[in-house]
Amino acid sequence: MTYSVATIWGIIAVLGVATFLIRFSFLGLLGSRELPDWVLRHLRYTPVAVLPGLVAPLVIWPDATGGVPDPARAAAAIATLAIGYWMRSTIWAIAAGTAVLFLGLRLVG
Repeated sequence: MTYSVATIWGIIAVLGVATFLIRFSFLGLLGSRELPDWVLRHLRYTPVAVLPGLVAPLVIWPDATGGVPDPARAAAAIATLAIGYWMRSTIWAIAAGTAVLFLGLRLVG
């Protein structure tokens, strides 16, 4: 299926407006108001939910291996979780996961 240049720019414009409206609905309309405690309590968990949601598909169905899980990525994910839980530090968890992935890809291939 091919799209014309006008169709592609139309899609980009619609998505840009939609993204703006989604963000404006939260930031523009509620930005100057005090949010209830229960909303603030739930918003604390947003980053914790987003990062695994972005990473999990790359571990379970990695594009680099044609969608087949491999031991290097699984070991990196386990190391990241273990170091993150043990040290309570995002930076150390990411560094450990990166090191294990690099080492695993070097050893496994």
